[in-house]
Amino acid sequence: MYLFLITFLALYGSMHLYAFYKLRDAFSFRPYLKWLLISWMIFMTIVPILVRAAEQFELENVALFIAWPGYIWMGFLFIFTSIMLFTDALGHVYRIVTRIYYKQLPRHLSSRNITIVTLIMATIASVYAYKEAGEIRSEHLIIVSSKLPPSISKIRIVQISDMHIGLLSQESRQERILKTIREAKPDILVSTGDLIDGKLNHENNISDRSPLAALLASIPAPLGKFAVIGNHEVYAGLPQAVAFSRAAGFTMLRNQSVQPTNGLTISGVDDRAVNPKNLVDHSTEEALLNLVSHSYFNLLLKHRPEIIPESDGHFDLQLSGHVHGGQIFPFNFLVRLKHPIPCGTTTTPAGSRIHVSRGTGTWGPPMRLFAPPEVTIIDIVSQQPVK
Repeated sequence: MYLFLITFLALYGSMHLYAFYKLRDAFSFRPYLKWLLISWMIFMTIVPILVRAAEQFELENVALFIAWPGYIWMGFLFIFTSIMLFTDALGHVYRIVTRIYYKQLPRHLSSRNITIVTLIMATIASVYAYKEAGEIRSEHLIIVSSKLPPSISKIRIVQISDMHIGLLSQESRQERILKTIREAKPDILVSTGDLIDGKLNHENNISDRSPLAALLASIPAPLGKFAVIGNHEVYAGLPQAVAFSRAAGFTMLRNQSVQPTNGLTISGVDDRAVNPKNLVDHSTEEALLNLVSHSYFNLLLKHRPEIIPESDGHFDLQLSGHVHGGQIFPFNFLVRLKHPIPCGTTTTPAGSRIHVSRGTGTWGPPMRLFAPPEVTIIDIVSQQPVK
């Protein structure tokens, strides 16, 4: 968590520095406005730490007061910086081209006009991104399998991932998510990590969010509800996060397998954040999958979209999340550098399948740009072998 915070603050601080120089050069601020902007940007840079500290000391009103402007600004800055970097790249290309075809090309726009246009575009994109974060989409995946017994024609599994229930959770958005899940009528409901966010170091933090836990628990799922640990459960406080998940009706699969019905095995593994010292130790997952019967349809729940060679071929479908589809464009390209398996469904080299969810909620900014939130419906349909 500390390494994550240091890395994040370094990158976020660099974005502020870049944006400051761009705004200063474009508008030539008077001294008092310049220092006002500097003060604002310094404060915004440390807002995530202040929010966590306020939550730690149970100052939820204070945390909310600074979180909303802080995280909305964060999303806006991400978009503004991305557009400015793109225009800078175009500017360099333009200057190179004008050296060759100077007389044929018009004079380029001033930095002031470019910055004004960028501010307008970033504002419009931010409003759209805030709206898109509340537009829950259902993704439907159908898998035909001969592993289900004749008595079962179909099993419907609904996946949620990365809901990040916490300080900025909005009731209206959560209601839309729950409505989408209910309308899907799942036989099994699964959560592939990061169900909660924020600090849950005290019992009253759990009870404050118990109405949502009760609503999740009330969703019918005849064959059960299962969840695995994500990295944010670790950051929030693992015992309390597990308690919240159980209150929401989920059975936690912590390096365990269950058979909710004939023909189906569900295995779940802890995120590596639970034991960060063993980042390269895959023996637990390998041993777990080696114990399950290959005559059953084997579903693997794993927070991060990573497939280890020892596991490939030992499961039929892996459900993961974690990457949020980048959440705010163009960060989906950066995400692919670390997690090359794209969102959606992919067939592995050994013939297994993995579905990576874009996530159901948001982390940080309550915004999504070209990465709408997802509730995944997976229908495992029986196909009896031809005799």
